[in-house]
Amino acid sequence: MSAQKKGLGKGLSALFGEIENKIDNKRNQKNTIAISDIERNKYQPRMIFDEEKLEELSLSIKENGIIQPIAVRPNKYDPGKFEIVAGERRWLAAQKAGLNEVPVIVLNIDDQKSLEIAIVENVQRQDLNIIEEAKGYQRLSQEFGYDQDKISKLMSKSRSHVSNTLRLLTLPGDVIGLIEEGKLTAGQARPLVGMPNASEVAENIAKKKVAARQVESMVKGKKGKKTDTIEDPNIIFVRNELESKLGLNVEIMNKKNNSGKVVIKYKTLDQFELISKLLTK
Repeated sequence: MSAQKKGLGKGLSALFGEIENKIDNKRNQKNTIAISDIERNKYQPRMIFDEEKLEELSLSIKENGIIQPIAVRPNKYDPGKFEIVAGERRWLAAQKAGLNEVPVIVLNIDDQKSLEIAIVENVQRQDLNIIEEAKGYQRLSQEFGYDQDKISKLMSKSRSHVSNTLRLLTLPGDVIGLIEEGKLTAGQARPLVGMPNASEVAENIAKKKVAARQVESMVKGKKGKKTDTIEDPNIIFVRNELESKLGLNVEIMNKKNNSGKVVIKYKTLDQFELISKLLTK
């Protein structure tokens, strides 16, 4: 087995390989089905589609047709109708292109396999934002009893990636919204998990475009501390800016009555002289 194949784990090709013997033999050719008889996958983790890319695909379909058939499965609650397993973007673009029918492969698979394929297809093609990916993992866990090790093997991702991705769902709803809108990256948001004022800090990070590495430094050691000081997000940013300019560790302690102190830490006489010169200018 090659290293590349081993690294794929239980990827999309492997999943389809597992179900190839379950394909409906009566429909295992390039069949066509009316677009109106197909509906989206209720297990589709992807909620946001790039309209510009969808339009580009639509134009391509007008010119060349749909080259790769859409994978569907029979709708067990509505005979004669089908549910998409993989290829929803092609289905949407085909509607934009004005097609009445699309080529399909009909699969006989259960809900669990449908969700697995939908998540793997999107993640391998990098079509999911990190919150959609996290919600997909959450569904595998809650609805089908997958633990993080099993999700990790299915997705060919490290266990830490799965764990860190799922942790993003513990953030406040408005912070999750910023991630979904692309105003906050996973790297910027992850250090905020567990912070009582995560929403305020997230807004400042997004507004000031603070780098993920700076966010990690900014919140390091602040979680779980019980003091009579208020961790104001504006003070956090001032402290961060001071540390960047001085190259020294700075503590700003602001009490509830807005009194407090600023502590600049030095380790050598040269650093002390630098502080002295700056303060006496």
